[in-house]
Amino acid sequence: MVDIAVKEKEIEKVDDGVESMIYEVNCTQVMLDSELAKLYQCKNGTKEINQAVKNNPLKFPYRFSWFLNAFDLEELRSKNLTTNYSKMSRRNPRVFTEQGVMMLATILKSEIAVEVSINIMDAFVKLRRYVSNSLMNSEMLINHENRILKLENTFNKIQEK
Repeated sequence: MVDIAVKEKEIEKVDDGVESMIYEVNCTQVMLDSELAKLYQCKNGTKEINQAVKNNPLKFPYRFSWFLNAFDLEELRSKNLTTNYSKMSRRNPRVFTEQGVMMLATILKSEIAVEVSINIMDAFVKLRRYVSNSLMNSEMLINHENRILKLENTFNKIQEK
């Protein structure tokens, strides 16, 4: 029987690093198959994940999961120094969107898969909130700058008179 305290600590470790495992490819947030395999503690690594996808093709349309092409893989490597996917691999890595990760969780039916999936979904939500807040703050700054410019123009016109 697995000690619950040990299992909870493993899940906390997962939660700490999940956000750093979400990358952007073609303006889409994705996770690599190799990192998901580690998180889900797959015994056969990416082979187990790719087999699950292969066995359930209708659950993984292209918008949920795909193999990176050479260009996208190089761009990912150049943007993220931590993305260390072996060039010796037979094929490029498969990536999963948020929906793809959720679909994968429905196939990998283990307790750890459920807990990890919850942590991954939370990480995607945090990133979405961060981006949303950043955009909102940028819009506010632009609005403030525009107001200041209008005030400066008005002040300059008054000074000229």
